[in-house]
Amino acid sequence: MNMLFSLALVVALADFGLSASPLVILDDKPARQWASEAYPLGNGRLGCMVFGGVERERIQFNEDSLWTGDRNPSGKYETMGAYQNFGELLLEQPATNSAASTAASTPGQYRRELDLAEAIVRVSWQQDGVLYQREVFASNPDEIIAVRLSANRPAACSGRCILKGAHREETRVENRDLAFDGKFENGLSYEARVRAINTGGNLVFTNGAIEFNGCDSLIIILAAGTSYLMDETRNWQGPHPRQRLLTQLNNAAKRGWQSLKQRHQEDFQSLFNRVKLDVGQTPPEQLSKTTRQRLADYAKGGADPDLEELLFQYGRYLLISCSRVNGLPANLQGLWNDSNNPPWHCDYHSNINIQMNYWLAEPANLSECHLPFFNLVMAMREPSRQATRAAFGPVRGWTARTSHNIFGGHGWEWNIPASAWYAQHFWEHYAFTGDKQFLQKTAYPLLKEVCEFWEDHLKELPDKTLVAPKGWSPEHGPREDGVAHDQQIIWDLFTNFIEASDAANADTAYRQRIASLRERLAGPKIGRWGQLQEWMVDRDDPKDQHRHTSHLFAVYPGRQINPTQTPELAKAAAVSLAARGESGDSRRSWTWPWRCALWARLNQPENAYRMVRGLLTYNMLPNLLATHPPMQMDGNFGITAGICEILVQSHAGQIAILPALPASWSNGSFSGLRARGGFEVGASWKAGKPVEATLTSLLGKPVVLQTPIPIRAVTSNGKPVGIQTVGNTVRFQTRAGRKYLLAF
Repeated sequence: MNMLFSLALVVALADFGLSASPLVILDDKPARQWASEAYPLGNGRLGCMVFGGVERERIQFNEDSLWTGDRNPSGKYETMGAYQNFGELLLEQPATNSAASTAASTPGQYRRELDLAEAIVRVSWQQDGVLYQREVFASNPDEIIAVRLSANRPAACSGRCILKGAHREETRVENRDLAFDGKFENGLSYEARVRAINTGGNLVFTNGAIEFNGCDSLIIILAAGTSYLMDETRNWQGPHPRQRLLTQLNNAAKRGWQSLKQRHQEDFQSLFNRVKLDVGQTPPEQLSKTTRQRLADYAKGGADPDLEELLFQYGRYLLISCSRVNGLPANLQGLWNDSNNPPWHCDYHSNINIQMNYWLAEPANLSECHLPFFNLVMAMREPSRQATRAAFGPVRGWTARTSHNIFGGHGWEWNIPASAWYAQHFWEHYAFTGDKQFLQKTAYPLLKEVCEFWEDHLKELPDKTLVAPKGWSPEHGPREDGVAHDQQIIWDLFTNFIEASDAANADTAYRQRIASLRERLAGPKIGRWGQLQEWMVDRDDPKDQHRHTSHLFAVYPGRQINPTQTPELAKAAAVSLAARGESGDSRRSWTWPWRCALWARLNQPENAYRMVRGLLTYNMLPNLLATHPPMQMDGNFGITAGICEILVQSHAGQIAILPALPASWSNGSFSGLRARGGFEVGASWKAGKPVEATLTSLLGKPVVLQTPIPIRAVTSNGKPVGIQTVGNTVRFQTRAGRKYLLAF
């Protein structure tokens, strides 16, 4: 390639707007493997994996309510149903000659990127002297997936567009759309439709495909949906989706590419841009490598702070992409399952996985993305009550099995404290947002009902101590009374209810009743080798490297144990956590994030940071998705939450800024993280010490702040604020809407 052509190619790439942002996942060849190489896009309800092929692009797509199964009254795991693959959109652009065909198989100047800041996948390649590009995004405001093919030469886009269902559906041409539909045995109807809009050239509809010939560019719009309705009283069924899809396609087609893209970007960035993180600068020569190359260098011990920032923001990107108010909550594979028989049914796992999916929602400033989880839990209460009474007798309230679907149906193994752990998320949403309406209408009634279940279900020992009967420490050990996991979750439930009752000014007598029950709960115990006991019997094995750390719930995500208020228990928790190790069974995609957050809560920054490195080194795929194995999403979501705990904590009645900052992040900054009480926090630091911090009060509550070095003064609008200082802690009253600057 001569110098003149190289320069022209660089200019052309710039004209295509290919990103130079550090928030890019990059590869220099098309994806072959779905889980490890394809790039995920999603609008909350509708998502896809983009492979980036040259002669044949595959875009595998999903809609989050395409489920088999039903209420599953038998509770059998094999009849619960599973999340299904919807289908794929194929774009064939064959090379024009043999030389180009050779280039297509190993394309020159090939680039495939997922731009997190714009939520767009771009694929570009040079073929036969022409530079081609595809752009793909999933739009929340327009409820569609959009694809644009273009080239830097007129009339250069020719090929075929094919729509295929994943259940042997027949694709038809209907009013210049490609479409297929179907219906499952559970009564769920579904349909997908594709429309193509060309600039230049022509379109031919034949044999269930669209041929495009000599086009300057081509826009392809995909809409898909089901008849699912999140309403148990209507048997979870709404109208057939066809009319809704036609409306979506018609509206999107009228808008045109630039309008669709702008609406998508404005919507996505209104969430994504809230939080910034800088923990150092990766050298340009490293930043220019593919993500798989950077991961390989990192695994050898190399430094790549921009890769760590990318991992943090990827969790936020993925939650925005698969959990919006118009859809269902994130399941084991988020939104992007490609199988009709997926691992663990691609279901909702209540013993850690769905909770970890949402740990980041509040601290990482994505409260709205928490709502689909609440909506599903509220919708499944009645079938869960019925299933609970069938299993446990005449108790009030409800709980859940370890696995459940979107129809209130339960599957594998009762997880008795599941509803109490779910209730924690309801309280946390209020604790961060101060949303009184949510508290009174949603969170408080749910918390009370789950408390009633435990009031009926707890077992009294001869010494009047209360224990959870026949509990389990997932997924570890026998079922027996008083396991630490259950006791800690119940303590958390009762504590949250007490505070919710006080905030809602409701049920004073019942609040006192729950407070008295909390005092009688069997509490954490320290065992013979200084560990926090997992069971009431002191049987913990110091050589046990089990993946779960269920008996450390009280440290994180709970708040019963912390180094300030319960130092001996915190020390015992650290002993237990260290004993679990970091090899063998402990190397799972979701274990690193949980342990990152645990070490951060225990004020051990280097251990917390080692968990970040562990995930990136041992359980990370080339597309930066975490692998259990197989791929599941909780590791990506959880590590973002863990990093939040490194930077800001607010669980112990005060806001701690930079409580667990590792030496590797000696210089940096963040903005936009959230803290309980309705606060938004930012900070910058050098040589491991804070230089400046900001606090924005959304609710006007009093605040207690703690930092690594004393806060000298607080100002707002340039004026000093009266503060009370004790060591590294300050107290002051805030006003809603005010931003406060902290000087050190």
